Amino acid sequence: MKKKKIKPSIYLIFYLLFFIFVLSITPFIGSHSLNMGNVGKFLQGVETPDGIIFFQIRLPRIFLAMITGASLTLAGIAFQALMRNPLATPYTLGVSAGGALGAVFVIKSGLVLSVWGFSTIQTAAFLGSLFTILVVYIIARRSGQLSIHIMILAGVTISYFFGALILMIHFFADFTETRQMVRWMMGGLDVVEISLIVKSLPILIIAFLVLFLSARMLNIISTSEEMALSKGVPVSLVQKIVFITASLMTGLVVAVSGPIGFVGLIVPHFLRLTIGVDHRYLIPAGILLGGAFLALCDTVARTILAPVDIPVGIITALLGGPFFLWLLMKQIG
Repeated sequence: MKKKKIKPSIYLIFYLLFFIFVLSITPFIGSHSLNMGNVGKFLQGVETPDGIIFFQIRLPRIFLAMITGASLTLAGIAFQALMRNPLATPYTLGVSAGGALGAVFVIKSGLVLSVWGFSTIQTAAFLGSLFTILVVYIIARRSGQLSIHIMILAGVTISYFFGALILMIHFFADFTETRQMVRWMMGGLDVVEISLIVKSLPILIIAFLVLFLSARMLNIISTSEEMALSKGVPVSLVQKIVFITASLMTGLVVAVSGPIGFVGLIVPHFLRLTIGVDHRYLIPAGILLGGAFLALCDTVARTILAPVDIPVGIITALLGGPFFLWLLMKQIG
């Protein structure tokens, strides 16, 4: 008897419940056990230590983890559809390298570039990511249309070049500067203000909506450009919109959280194994599972060696490295 296939909508409901479950339990997990009576007093205007930990430290951090995880997952889904390559990640086009170069440059130079509540390092990281996006886009458009192959080559080349510049800045940095640079490049969610999340959220919601509205066309483009053109899909326009949206979304979360790797590889691949390849389901599922995944990783990062707070980028790299090798061997056969 043929095994009955589970509908994507059922998976979507499951991921929604899983998201709610993670959001419900992670604020209560940490190196410091909370007295819920004291947490409740915080809502009545009494600034108890437990209330401060719960509302001003853990909740903002968990919300940031969920926003970052959802953004990196959606960027991974978008780039993998555009490039028709399941191994593509949000950092394939050098966005992470551009952000890292901006961050280490201001750490070394001591420049002040704070804009709209974003710190100097965050502002410089976003500007570096934005510069990289523009350079890759200009190079890829040299032939008159957006070339995916040239885009990938340009992104990889820029990543190596910026990596060399970062090493040179490290060479001339002192111990304190080097430590700050290395710490930022590990990626982390440990320092965050709720106002920063509030300011970033509208931009990310618009990006989520743009990608969701492009879902049907991404389904066709991910098959082949020729088929998309034959079905009347404006391939060039969709490529531009999706590329710019996913890149800006990645640049924003890199600026806030640093380069947290492999989320945009692990979660999209797992979703394709379960929910399928229809982007109308992949995109909302990516928001839910990507957010829950990074929130869980961050909970592990801040509790596994408590009171030491491990950067969450280390946890995702430890998970993503073996996963990437497994994917690579599966591709080879």
